[in-house]
Parts: sequence; structure tokens; C-alpha cells
Amino acid sequence: MAHRLAGKRVVLTQSSTFMGPAISEVFTEEGATVIDDNRDLTRPEAAQKLIDEAGHVDVLIANLAAINPRTAATATDDESWSEMFDVMVHPLHRLVRAALPQMLDRRQGKIIVMGSASARRGMPNWSAYSAARGAQLAYVQAVGVEAAPNNVQINAVAQAFVRNPSYFPPEYLETPELKERMKQVPAGRLATGREDALFVLFLAGDESDFFVGQVFPYAGGWVV
Repeated sequence: MAHRLAGKRVVLTQSSTFMGPAISEVFTEEGATVIDDNRDLTRPEAAQKLIDEAGHVDVLIANLAAINPRTAATATDDESWSEMFDVMVHPLHRLVRAALPQMLDRRQGKIIVMGSASARRGMPNWSAYSAARGAQLAYVQAVGVEAAPNNVQINAVAQAFVRNPSYFPPEYLETPELKERMKQVPAGRLATGREDALFVLFLAGDESDFFVGQVFPYAGGWVV
């Protein structure tokens, strides 16, 4: 069986956190050259340097995660608020701004944003995190339609309840808090990282060429 991403060059940010490990494994199995990167993308010049170093980029996976401060809106200070945008929103734009021109010139490319379903469901004490995640999704919708005429597809996965080292590490899986949260998930379980990565693989492949600026909930029915 032919590898679905044979010959493709993939840039994967924060490759050791969030969905990075699972995506890197699946994409490598499928023949891609995966450029795993863990640099601090909060520095304004970091995204451009990453893309310059990578050279030819067929697929950009914007895998950006931050620890949710979980504070009431009235208790969320400017530093906590700004941190969510500094980690998850500003780097996203810089990455796209750096990688998109070459894709537009070639009239081919994929950009996939690993987002969160928290932007699609109101929860108390999640204002800063959810606002930043919501900004990611709005950005994808806007830039997705900009890039589409040049045959470049930009889409996002709005996920929740997926095993990953950042939000669902092993030590959290048996906690009373998670068991209570799972009562809200119609699927009744967590997705594996591999399941999620296989969906991202679909978005990175030729079969998804007709999806433009879309946000795909991946949350076991928690949001639809």
C-alpha cells in the first residue's frame, strides 16, 4: 500500500506537546518528512525562522497549546489574558504569514490548526482560554476563504476529550474531575491520540481538497 504522504514535507509545531507526538508518528508512518519543532513561538521572529529553515513546506500543522488559567473573568488579569493570545493566536498568524506565500505560488498546500472545542461551548472560568481558541477558529475561517482560490486548504480541528500529554496526561485519567466531565460526553470515552491524528492525516491529504476554512468538531458529541 502506498504511503499517503510520500514525498511531502510537514512542519509540526510544539511537536512534543498537545497532539504533536501522535501526529508525528502517524505522518511519519505515511511517508512524510516531518519537521518536528519545539521552539518558543512567542518570539515575534520565531515563526518566520522556522519556515525559512524548513524550506519547502507542503503541510503546516499549527499545533499550539497553553495551560488554561481557569479563572473567573473578573479575576483574569492582563498577564493571564495576554498569555493565551501570545501562545496560541499570535504565533498562528505568524506561521501562516510565513508559510502561505510559497503555497499560493505553487497553488498547492495544506494548513491545519489543532484547535479546541472549548471555543464552541460556554464554560465558567474559561474566558481567556476559550477566547484565544475562538480567535484561532475565526482566523481559519477567514484565511481559509482567502487561500482557497489558489488551491490551498486551511482548516481546523476543534477537539476535546482526546488523550494527549498536555491536557489529558495519564495521571489525570482516573481523577474524579475527569469522571464527572465525562458524563457530558455522548461517546462515553476519550478518543486516542492516534484516532485524532488519522483524521488530521485525512485533512492533510488530497481527499480533503474541497474543505475550505472549515472547523471540524472532534469531541465525541460534546459539541456538534
